[in-house]
Amino acid sequence: MTLDKIIDPALKKVPKIEVKDVKVWYSDFNAIKGISMDIKPNTVTAFIGPSGCGKSTFLRLFNRMNDYIDGFKLDGKIKINGDNIYKKKINIEELRKEIGMVFQKPNPFPKSIFDNVAYGLKIQGINDKKFIAERVEKALKQADLWNEVKDDLKKSALSLSGGQQQRLCIARTLAVEPSIILMDEPTSALDPISTAKIEELIFELKEKYTIIIVTHNMQQASRISDYTAFFYLGELIEFDKTKKIFTNPEKQQTENYITGRFG
Repeated sequence: MTLDKIIDPALKKVPKIEVKDVKVWYSDFNAIKGISMDIKPNTVTAFIGPSGCGKSTFLRLFNRMNDYIDGFKLDGKIKINGDNIYKKKINIEELRKEIGMVFQKPNPFPKSIFDNVAYGLKIQGINDKKFIAERVEKALKQADLWNEVKDDLKKSALSLSGGQQQRLCIARTLAVEPSIILMDEPTSALDPISTAKIEELIFELKEKYTIIIVTHNMQQASRISDYTAFFYLGELIEFDKTKKIFTNPEKQQTENYITGRFG
């Protein structure tokens, strides 16, 4: 069963991501302690909590990046489009086409702007130059970067500003047309103007994508997300609509964190 043959989650009947009682260990260290949540399609979900609370570990479960860490072990189930992504016979390359990732610091390759965006298509074996050029233009437009770089596509991506580089990395992710985008503190290294552009972009992209963002910025989480999950010491303390989390949380621990009393 492949990921794209499941019921279309746009029907809103099936969660895009289902997490059931997930526990994670790194050798003897229990990093994630029995977390369950459903993430709806075409929403932005923010993961908040103090450093070391498990947010990034949890985020990287969805594209199986933790598999590379020594001693990693997972219990429980994670389903994407209804398909268990930790079953034995899963094509991880196909999974990662479905799930794009944007990191904390912009990480453009030392190549041209064009080649950066085209990279994922080329490693998939796509050679049609017209198709690649169209997809690169589309991705740069989606990332709100096309008008700034369209006359300089052969220029090194490393010559771009930090904010432009991060939007380029988003375009590189979009070029392979995933359905989920994971973002691990994508604006923490950027200035306020660049941050605002990325936030506007996230808001626009959720029409087509399901987005999960790890952020330490409470204001950012409240501005851009539909749902917020508060993590503490590997546990999911509270998960609800963002408005409720920020105005009327059920747990005192959540209120203490949001109001700056700890963390």
